Amino acid sequence: MNNSASAALAATLLYALPACAGAAAPSLPSTAQIKRGEYLVKSTGCADCHAPWKMGPRGPESDLSRGLAGHPQGLVMPPAPKAEEPWAWAGSATNTAFAGPWGVSYASNLTPDPETGIGSWRPEDFVKALRTGKHAGAGRPIMPPMPWPSYRNFTDGDLKSIYVYLRSRPAVSNRVPDYQPPQKQ
Repeated sequence: MNNSASAALAATLLYALPACAGAAAPSLPSTAQIKRGEYLVKSTGCADCHAPWKMGPRGPESDLSRGLAGHPQGLVMPPAPKAEEPWAWAGSATNTAFAGPWGVSYASNLTPDPETGIGSWRPEDFVKALRTGKHAGAGRPIMPPMPWPSYRNFTDGDLKSIYVYLRSRPAVSNRVPDYQPPQKQ
């Protein structure tokens, strides 16, 4: 089975399972919508932060074997270095943890895992999160360096395509650490 067929089957199962439990199933995404979402995810560089980096033959590269699971749960970070001018922020070697005046933020798990990823999010939660800069559209603020102010300019259709593509990928159980607000001086 090719990647497109696998993605379409995965998305179909994810959307059909609620119907098996007696819930109304949302309309199934089309292969074109999944492909559009894949294009947007890849062209906007989501894996640059949401897939940890590893050393490759040409230098650091995204470890796509981990999917878009965010900061590795087993990687406990030491205290963040103090940001001193002209440096305003710091990033981990995995490019999944970031420290700056906002505190310490971690790249989220974007896989459809229901416990640690976006598996329990509805499409409208995803769209609202990227429109408002709030986790799941209603929670804590989405912190830097996540460029949600740029992503909010996507059409609803594009944001839903990104959501459908992310939901078509394999779920990865990976609990990302919670955001840490700045230390009081």
